[in-house]
Amino acid sequence: MSDEKIRVILVDDEPLALRGLKLRLQAFPEIEIVGECANGREAVKEIKALTPDLVFLDIQMPGLDGFGVVRAMIGAPAPLFIFVTAYDKYAIDAFEANALDYIVKPVEEERLSDALHRAREALKSKAAASRESKLIEMLASLSDDDRDRIKELIADPEWTDKQRYPERLSFKDGSKVVMLDADEIEWIDAAGDYMCIHAGGKTHIIRETMKALQTRLDPERFQRVHRSAIVNVKRVKELHPHSNGEYFLILDNGAELKLSRSYKDVVARFL
Repeated sequence: MSDEKIRVILVDDEPLALRGLKLRLQAFPEIEIVGECANGREAVKEIKALTPDLVFLDIQMPGLDGFGVVRAMIGAPAPLFIFVTAYDKYAIDAFEANALDYIVKPVEEERLSDALHRAREALKSKAAASRESKLIEMLASLSDDDRDRIKELIADPEWTDKQRYPERLSFKDGSKVVMLDADEIEWIDAAGDYMCIHAGGKTHIIRETMKALQTRLDPERFQRVHRSAIVNVKRVKELHPHSNGEYFLILDNGAELKLSRSYKDVVARFL
């Protein structure tokens, strides 16, 4: 294998992360990048069409996430998978899924080198096939209905509008990662370059944009009510109109938020 190219596909919905990983991989002459994908649906199609040796797969993506991509490979030849994640908690899931390796963002050259060494060794042996067969088997513990839904999702041209949102969300708060149930989150507001997530009487400060945060939240549950505020609609207890056309939302914990006129169409969700 040392004299052969390792054919690689990169999968990440963040363009900067994708570009950064691609640049780092240029330091390894044996790596040949044969495809780049911005979402899970693209990844499944490209993996089946190009049959790469190795896939760097982002775990947390809107719609079909990294684990969903692997599940969708049931019955098809599978490459080696190295999961890429912004959160350490996914390492547990990755190893339970018997992935070759996982890398935490931002990707460091030494860590990437270690992962590629493991990939080379696996590709030299017959262990690669059995490893990925086991990976798919472990991630395939779905009902027939769930499996059919994944297949339909991938084939559906309107797939991008049918996103799934997690019930548990992870946020990096300083040096620690906080896990929150979606229902725990009461409201979120912006404070400069940071977002304040209010949940269970506590406030968690994270460095993430409002736009990026919205892509992780179910729009049926969370609504933008102001340029700098998102609210959990289930937490709204009262709605008070104001003379200037704005509204004030009273949450079940007593917090008061302003609903600006530019988001007045959101009012219908509370009536």
